[in-house]
Amino acid sequence: MSIMAIVALATYTGALSFITLYCLLQFDLLYHYKKHQKTHANAAAPILPEPAKAAQPVKQMAVAGDIAEYSAAFDLSANGADAPASTQEYPFVTVQLPLYNEMYVAERLIDCIAQFDYPKDRFEIHVLDDSTDETCDIVRCKVEAYQAQGLQIEQIIRPNRQGYKAGALKEGMKVARGEFIAIFDADFLPRPDFLRRTIPYFQNPEVGVVQTRWEHLNENYSLLTRLQALQLNVHFTVEQRGRMAAGMLLQFNGTAGVWRRQAIEDAGGWEADTLTEDFDLSIRAQLKGWKIHYLEEVGSPAELPVEVNALKSQQFRWMKGGAETAKKMMPIVWRSPLSFWKKLHATMHLLGSTTFVFVLIASVASVPLLYSLSALVAAGFNKNAFAYFMVGLLSIISIYYVANLQSAAQRKDETRVQGLVRFVLHFPLFLSLSMGMALHNSWAVIQGYMGKKSAFVRTPKFNIVDKKEQVKSKYVVKKLEWTTIGEGLLALYFAGAVALGFYLQNTTFLVFHLMLAFGYGIIFFYTLKHRRLA
Repeated sequence: MSIMAIVALATYTGALSFITLYCLLQFDLLYHYKKHQKTHANAAAPILPEPAKAAQPVKQMAVAGDIAEYSAAFDLSANGADAPASTQEYPFVTVQLPLYNEMYVAERLIDCIAQFDYPKDRFEIHVLDDSTDETCDIVRCKVEAYQAQGLQIEQIIRPNRQGYKAGALKEGMKVARGEFIAIFDADFLPRPDFLRRTIPYFQNPEVGVVQTRWEHLNENYSLLTRLQALQLNVHFTVEQRGRMAAGMLLQFNGTAGVWRRQAIEDAGGWEADTLTEDFDLSIRAQLKGWKIHYLEEVGSPAELPVEVNALKSQQFRWMKGGAETAKKMMPIVWRSPLSFWKKLHATMHLLGSTTFVFVLIASVASVPLLYSLSALVAAGFNKNAFAYFMVGLLSIISIYYVANLQSAAQRKDETRVQGLVRFVLHFPLFLSLSMGMALHNSWAVIQGYMGKKSAFVRTPKFNIVDKKEQVKSKYVVKKLEWTTIGEGLLALYFAGAVALGFYLQNTTFLVFHLMLAFGYGIIFFYTLKHRRLA
């Protein structure tokens, strides 16, 4: 038996072992999620009464159709409660809107927030505008229009973009008057009763954050958006609710949530040494004793990236930031008084982005392993041993099935058969494209662990909801990264592995290699195609 065979087997098995452990811990979250569903199925959600109409001086401006649609579909009743005698009974809230070059969605966002049915004298809106393009003028005009109507709204411009989003949030804290801080990214459209549905949970003095579920304005725009929704639905059902039900550390997702100001300050405030400042602060706050309350039943609609390069920008920031946060926070987690089980879950949560590195390692190692498998079997290795790793795949299938078909938050207007057919068609494609992102995401993770600093690369938003709308050219990524060439080469590499399998008459990795060749090929093709939109 050759050294190459031994190295390939050890590498593949080691990488697959890590992936399987991660999947099994995810399955543990599914157990807690289902248990919580069963025991809290009919729990009533608290909501503050809707204030008297006379207390709302702001006239509704020209609101985009998608905002009106989502608002109209939501029950804004006060659950039979009478309005408080004074608006002073509503806590004062600062709504922060961090923006950087969002000319296509800035107006839509501000219009949406201005329609909050919270008493207008009990919240203020701060547009933290770091923009360097036309967005500044767009925001200024919109802010002045609402100020003329009596709304407490300001455009806050810093002299520089130091610290990126974390820096803007930190600077904004200096002028925020709110006891609570609500944060929304530019592509979100929260419903009018957002504050009335989230603020009541702060009656528990241990709650430092209330996070809501992301919904998708343009899920049906394309196959790409549908596959993104498939993945995000898992995080915003099984993962977040499961972690909360099990008493594990969970996370604020950077937007569509509310912080208790005291929790931010007690945890040390916003820090810009990672690209996922939200994840970082979440862990620090929870280790200080604050709790994050996740509301699966309250959805906040947002726009999904509609082209591959925008998705890659988002993924790069999340993956690199995740690695930076893991490097920073894992030693602190393991020195904390948390139980071993909670530390293990927190570790795998922090290493979520690192999973792509092991996917890449296992994928690349599987080809020399295929070539050497006959020699290994002749030496006594039982290739059926790989079947034990199927438990990880089965775990992930069950998690995605529950999150996208059984979750009350994700049920669509379709029959059970239609939903099952949709899932069966989409899930294999999702796995293929996820594996096809492994090189790009692994490079981001490696940079994060190496400590290589880079700018906060925004995810372009184009105000695209309807299928008829087209991507605007201004924010399209034009630069061709070396990883794109690598993705094309890996597509050929795994296509060659498929041919090698047929040549050796060994189909052990046939489906795996077919999915890898397809995934890398599609990512490579659409990366180049979407660059031409510019």
